[in-house]
Amino acid sequence: MDRRTFIKRTSLGTAAVVSGFHTPLFAQSPKLKIGLIGSGWYGMVIAKAALKVGGVEVVAVCDVDSEHLKNSAAEIETLQGSRPKEFKDYRDLLNMRGLEAVLIGTPPQWHALQFIAACEKGLPIYCEKPLAYDVEEGKAMMKATQKAGNIVQIGFQRRQSEAFKKAKELINDGTTGKIRQIGAQIHYRPGEADTTVQSPPASLDWDAWCGPAPKLPYKPSIGHMAWRLEKEYGNGHLVDWGIHHIDIIRTIMGFEAPESIYATGSLEILKGRITTPDTLTATINFADCPVIWQHRLWGPGDLNPQFNNGVFFYGDKATLFASDNKLVLMPLGQNQQHQEMDIPTPDAQERHLAEFIQAVKTKNRNWVSCTTEDAFQSTTAVQLAMISYETGSEVKWDASKNTVSDNAAAAKLLARPYREGYKRP
Repeated sequence: MDRRTFIKRTSLGTAAVVSGFHTPLFAQSPKLKIGLIGSGWYGMVIAKAALKVGGVEVVAVCDVDSEHLKNSAAEIETLQGSRPKEFKDYRDLLNMRGLEAVLIGTPPQWHALQFIAACEKGLPIYCEKPLAYDVEEGKAMMKATQKAGNIVQIGFQRRQSEAFKKAKELINDGTTGKIRQIGAQIHYRPGEADTTVQSPPASLDWDAWCGPAPKLPYKPSIGHMAWRLEKEYGNGHLVDWGIHHIDIIRTIMGFEAPESIYATGSLEILKGRITTPDTLTATINFADCPVIWQHRLWGPGDLNPQFNNGVFFYGDKATLFASDNKLVLMPLGQNQQHQEMDIPTPDAQERHLAEFIQAVKTKNRNWVSCTTEDAFQSTTAVQLAMISYETGSEVKWDASKNTVSDNAAAAKLLARPYREGYKRP
């Protein structure tokens, strides 16, 4: 089962309307004029979520694939009744007169440059996760936000999940007792992708798509949709998808940055198809308790498939399993029965965009639930795990200085060199 199928199957029944957010505020004129940078699959997911919320008009779209650009502009025109202007270069979009906010849905290697350029224009930003490709980029993005004073929401939409909110409630009210350890996992099998080196599609400017990252020879297995398990672009399953669980754990538990991380894994089963570990175990030590991440991108996964994707909170009174739409509680004691709670949140994406739109329209940043600084903590945690895996060493993090302690090999990987023609922020 590939990632898209996994998401589709677990999202059936998603409501088309966000009932809680069609307020007079969002209906009022004029509509917030937004631009979309990166109009492929997920860029369009967030753009359509914003349109469902209401009170916005997508006035511009940008993509380095002319087919993406044409198709997204046409779809947006169908949805809102007006066609957005089309740009290949994000800098031209940012120079558009009347632009009031931007959505960034590009792959991670592009986030820092586009985000910082938007900050320099003073524009509010909704940016997809992870915050950045590497740690030093994330630090530069925090600095740019602090200087600009603009409103920013990072796309950790699982913070809107009613199931995870209920999990936080059960932990806080003492139902689970003290949480001593946390486990998180997403086991799934990626779909097959063509690994043959070939010319990119005629519509795609592959050089521009790679941007500041290394320009690898094009093959479909690292291009559109498939870049997430390529080390140079997506940096692997934990950084791409598992980061949602690390972020929601931090949110529920009130964790800040981890103190140390040690990760081990391998690339055996999918070698030749991907370039990041298909098997990974990472112990991420926060001050109050360790978080143990694991993934297997092969085999059947957990003995009980409902536990393939979720978080285990191990308390001294109960174990709580939490996923996007469901909780399972197992109290301590003999002959106890699992308590299952179905708590769907089909409009989590729309709720997250609604917070951003509300914040921008009211000029009140308190509406957003994931700031640049907060997203930096979650993103850094998974980036450090991959650095630990790459170096085969424990990585100690000095949160007061936002740097690695006593590990030169790991510290060197906090920033990768930019490709010629691009300047690190």
